[in-house]
Amino acid sequence: MAAVAGSACISASAVFMKLSGTNAGTAAFLRCALALVVLVPLAGREWRKVGARPLRYMAMDIGAGVLLGIDMVFWAAAVRTVGASVATVLLNLQVVVFPLLARLVSGAELSGRFVLMAPLMLVGVALASGAIGHPAPGSDPVAGVTFGTAAGVTYAGYLFLMRLGGGREHTVAPVCVSTMAAATAAAGLGSLWTGIDLTPGWPAWGWLIALALVGQVLAWLLITTALPRLMPHTGAALLLLQPVLAFGLGVAIGERPTPTQAGGCALVVAAVWYHSRTSGGREPKAASPRAG
Repeated sequence: MAAVAGSACISASAVFMKLSGTNAGTAAFLRCALALVVLVPLAGREWRKVGARPLRYMAMDIGAGVLLGIDMVFWAAAVRTVGASVATVLLNLQVVVFPLLARLVSGAELSGRFVLMAPLMLVGVALASGAIGHPAPGSDPVAGVTFGTAAGVTYAGYLFLMRLGGGREHTVAPVCVSTMAAATAAAGLGSLWTGIDLTPGWPAWGWLIALALVGQVLAWLLITTALPRLMPHTGAALLLLQPVLAFGLGVAIGERPTPTQAGGCALVVAAVWYHSRTSGGREPKAASPRAG
């Protein structure tokens, strides 16, 4: 339930970002910086209650945050290139990358469903972006695939590291530390690429505040609580709600993906849904995230 609720919060992020009208670097940096206003006091309260987080896990949090900051910049660029609905679908390349990382690092088994799903997922991504078929007017399919792929890969790395470092007494500290690292990474990449506007004006500030509180603070507190308790492919599959809800919200604010793009989005959703189903109600065995 926590993963589902977190996915619902994240699904609105693309729309908030697009409505803010800011560039990729500005949106990525400010969503993290604004989130820290809430996260730092919460983390301090948690520290007084349960003590400091071990350095080993803080290192994982920092590494995860760097990947998250890079992901946010590329994902925001994808939103501006192909739209909020399609960009969120592209981000779900993490559904392919996340189990592969778990296999390589912790020995989690890959199901037969995953082997069948992955090629369909990639075809769906190509259709959704407009790289195959007909893109929406004014979009850039090549840039969309490039930015979306970079976002999906770094997002998967973030989820994987947060899963390894989670599942313990600290809930807020991992999110706070990773958000600090994400803000730093987003500031660096954003400054070099798009520039960062610290005076975007209203209503941009309103949308960015909503993005920070809903899409950053609430969403990741819920997801980092849930992921360590789930199998790698199950956790990734539950995040499927993100593209479904984001696609609907994108249409609600006036986006009009072409029929081939809508078909590609549907294929992505169907492929991940198929992958999320269990065989005979049993999950493949995975190595414990605490192993080693």
